[in-house]
Amino acid sequence: MKRVVRTMISLMLAFAPGLAGAQGADPGDDKTVIFAPGDPDMSAATARALARLDEFLALAEAPPSGTDRFKLKVQVRDGNVTEHFWVIPFRRTEAGFVGILANQPEHVHNVVLGQNIEFTRDDISDWGYTRNGRQVGSFTVCVMFKKMSKEEVDYMRGKYGFDC
Repeated sequence: MKRVVRTMISLMLAFAPGLAGAQGADPGDDKTVIFAPGDPDMSAATARALARLDEFLALAEAPPSGTDRFKLKVQVRDGNVTEHFWVIPFRRTEAGFVGILANQPEHVHNVVLGQNIEFTRDDISDWGYTRNGRQVGSFTVCVMFKKMSKEEVDYMRGKYGFDC
């Protein structure tokens, strides 16, 4: 089974302020980065995110001044294929969470960009938000930088405030 982890070159939906849900996205901006199941760097990034998930969720429920763009990365399975997507915005429900899929699927066919999806805590692989224009969290994106060109990484760091 392939584990497909998604990022967007411009990360328009996940990081650009002012965009509502998934409307106006240009699927041509998407970039897929594939990691083998059990990739040690990706596993460590996910473990780091999950270790602080409760702290993030509490912050998202009562965002302090200077914070916005709270998002969760969730895995969606379609048969033997798993693809990870940012969900923006999201909210808790009695059964888990619900939110809008913010990336164009490439490998799974049971969801579409802009779809309202339900998921549980077990589906979460990362989280992130913006504080004073800088990214907090988004641990898996930092791992993806290792497989991206220097130009792509420099662009992301400059435009979206990544410090990793």
